[in-house]
Amino acid sequence: MYISLLTQIKNAQQLKKPSLKVPYTTMDEAVLDLLKKKKFIIDAEKKGRAPRRILEIALAYEHGEGKIQGFKFISKPSRRMYKKYTELYPVRNKYGLSVLSTSKGIMTHEEARKEKVGGQVLFEIW
Repeated sequence: MYISLLTQIKNAQQLKKPSLKVPYTTMDEAVLDLLKKKKFIIDAEKKGRAPRRILEIALAYEHGEGKIQGFKFISKPSRRMYKKYTELYPVRNKYGLSVLSTSKGIMTHEEARKEKVGGQVLFEIW
């Protein structure tokens, strides 16, 4: 699940590790593709065969610090948060982004506004 994925990435960046391996899920792969596109990580590769598939993540650093400064989980297993596309606004003065799960897949708040789709707000990252 994306909650443990982000926590593991943040912990690995605090220890200045160059890469990280996590168990594979399709949702984690979609979230990592989005983070790679927005340059929060360098690369994410799917490795292995079906029962023991893993994701290998190359972490990004800038001036010795991890690119991911922080994140906030909006939707939790106990409380799901949904928003319309008109309710989506920039995060941290456009330095961060919101990640949504929509009917058209996992996307940022900017892409969701362009596509005019709302959905479940998973987390904010900066």
